[in-house]
Amino acid sequence: MDIDQRMRDLLESGRASGLHGLVVLSAGRPVVEHYGQGPDFSWGVPHGEVAFGPGTLHDVRSVTKSVVGLLYGMALADGLVPEPAEPLMAQFPEYPDLAADPQRAALTVEHALTMTLGLEWREDIPYTSPENSEIAMELAPDRHRYVLERPIVEPPGRTWSYCGGAAALIGRLIVKGSGRTLPEFAEERLFAPLGIDQFAWMAGDDGVHSAASGLRLTPRGLAAIGQAVLEGMQEGGLSGGLEGGRGVVPAGWLREALTLRVPIDGDFGYGYQWYVLRGQWVGAMGNGGQRLIVIPEHDLVVAITAGAYDDADQAALPQMILNELVLSG
Repeated sequence: MDIDQRMRDLLESGRASGLHGLVVLSAGRPVVEHYGQGPDFSWGVPHGEVAFGPGTLHDVRSVTKSVVGLLYGMALADGLVPEPAEPLMAQFPEYPDLAADPQRAALTVEHALTMTLGLEWREDIPYTSPENSEIAMELAPDRHRYVLERPIVEPPGRTWSYCGGAAALIGRLIVKGSGRTLPEFAEERLFAPLGIDQFAWMAGDDGVHSAASGLRLTPRGLAAIGQAVLEGMQEGGLSGGLEGGRGVVPAGWLREALTLRVPIDGDFGYGYQWYVLRGQWVGAMGNGGQRLIVIPEHDLVVAITAGAYDDADQAALPQMILNELVLSG
């Protein structure tokens, strides 16, 4: 059974409810492209019922973190940001009281890149609550100070703990080093070279663009980023593929960023703002079922947008698409 028939069967079964967009690239070329319909939101602000299409922007939520991880590598190649091993607090001299804390002095940029800061951070609370640390960060008068002054609960580097604040710090280093906002730097260095001319980047009330969850892209744009990652991972690049994809993201950075550095569950773990399933795929994940999965062995890129925001079972749809549609052939 070919992938088109599997897609039809999936839709007819009704099990793809909540799927807003899907683009699958094989050897850089689309083999599946589907758009659905359903209620959508931007950071909880309702858009009503939306008929999605190739040009419809969609929240990618925490996939933003992985895009920021790519941008950090590009900024590093330009000499604009510190190496991962550099002390983190030294990059924030505006907080001398925090920098004077000998425990915080042990923090490095890499601890932020790998979400192993060892600071108190709770994102297991619903994102509708100010008790959620990311929401509290958005409400704080100074988001970066809010992150860096969290109580220390364990030595840095020991344990992976999901932390939107870590992405905020990485984003701040890019802004400081480049002298540009995140969307300005991203457009110049990543989006425009990949032909992505549709995007939005949401900012908080303080005007700071969210490095943790603020990006809005089309599924095609998301897939183009995945293709650039895939090409960077493959020695010598691809013979085909999306125009302009090669060399956009430094291959050396991808080797570092996509190495499993912190285990989460067995062979599943975290690199530099990217998830890694050792020997199988690397990926970016966002609330609601947003996914960007790169599968080098099969020369595949899978971009998914969905509407299961804050749903306890939100991972079920993208996992089913990956298992039954993409990898079952």
